[in-house]
Amino acid sequence: MNEGPRVQAMGFEMPTGNDPVSIRKRIEALEMLLERSMVVPGTNYRIGLDIIVGLVPVVGDIITAAMGSYIVWEARNLGLPKWKLWHMMGRIGLDTAVGAVPVVGDAFDVVYRSNTRNLRTIRKHLDKHHPQTRVIEQ
Repeated sequence: MNEGPRVQAMGFEMPTGNDPVSIRKRIEALEMLLERSMVVPGTNYRIGLDIIVGLVPVVGDIITAAMGSYIVWEARNLGLPKWKLWHMMGRIGLDTAVGAVPVVGDAFDVVYRSNTRNLRTIRKHLDKHHPQTRVIEQ
């Protein structure tokens, strides 16, 4: 299956096509970047830009909300039903609202990974409606 040209960004190779396989790979790469791209030294716990950028009051949460909204936009391009898109936006809204509270919001970001939850919703949809996009996890 030809996925078209690819773009290398921040160590992630992302396809630029509009087919479900390319969209899935872009969403998975962004989720990895936002939620689990780094390991906390001395532990086996993974964190991402959502937690790091979220430490900057207000602006950080707005930036990560915008990045999470891109995942929802891509889900819209895949044809997810509107109620699922609203549910995904609700997760981002909750993450942004609670994340804006100093200290409590940062702790909440560690536990509640809205982008990972949204990726799970997208994967279920793709596995049902576009089974050819399945990737065997290693």
